[in-house]
Amino acid sequence: MAGVLLLHVLLVVAAAAARAPTAHAWGKEGHYMVCKIAESFLTEEASTAVKDLLPGWAGGDLAETCSWADTQRFRYRWSSPLHFADTPGDCQFDYARDCHNTQGEKDMCVVGAINNYTAALKDSSSPFDPTESLMFLAHFVGDVHQPLHCGHTDDLGGNTIIVHWYRRKSNLHHVWDVNVIETAMKDFYDNDLSTMIQAIQQNITEEWSNEEKQWETCRSRTKTCADKYAEESSKLACKAYEGVEQDSTLEDDYFFAALPVVQKRIAQGGVRLAAILNSLFGGNRRLQSS
Repeated sequence: MAGVLLLHVLLVVAAAAARAPTAHAWGKEGHYMVCKIAESFLTEEASTAVKDLLPGWAGGDLAETCSWADTQRFRYRWSSPLHFADTPGDCQFDYARDCHNTQGEKDMCVVGAINNYTAALKDSSSPFDPTESLMFLAHFVGDVHQPLHCGHTDDLGGNTIIVHWYRRKSNLHHVWDVNVIETAMKDFYDNDLSTMIQAIQQNITEEWSNEEKQWETCRSRTKTCADKYAEESSKLACKAYEGVEQDSTLEDDYFFAALPVVQKRIAQGGVRLAAILNSLFGGNRRLQSS
């Protein structure tokens, strides 16, 4: 409960101060949280369909598979550019301009991947393995909500910007992937991931209750709304770069501004992943009422 209350305080403080600078994938914890939140918003039918597709080693838990795509980068080398959609730094995502790999091959970015794996799961005749399609989709929906997955091309989404996170050497991308979450876990949630998840879930039903329906709304009939999610991240990424230079030291001011953004993007990723899966697998009644 203390962790939940602290999150409420952080959100109020951030709003009052009118400061929310944000900055390759979330770390394992970030992806796990996205998928745990998604699980709680699935319909009964979608939950059953998802469990039927999961590999045996997942133990029926979607969240256990949500970092799988990161472990496959060397096995599936073609998948590396599917984790991000960097931009020239103009705070906008343009699919035609930005969704390609280094060879210029179109649709090879995180937005293209979300659209393609959603289409594959919808089409029973697809040549793609449906279990892998599900695991890729769940991972990439998490990725597109990490602001520096839509960072600047010239610094590889902040990977080449070396900083100190308090006293530890890091880079700006890793700060957003891992460091913010690790620091929050240590300082506020007693290193208990389930407590942090509960805090985010409570904010979805309370602080963000008026926004949640808007998050999951997608009027596109032919694709997902992943381009919209990338656009949001690209704008947040521009704020994440503000005041950060090579060898900057990022401490409390940056942390307390970034944390509410990280929490909200994890929440949005979970709600939207559930919306995509519910659309794919049907049903109206959610496992958890919100």
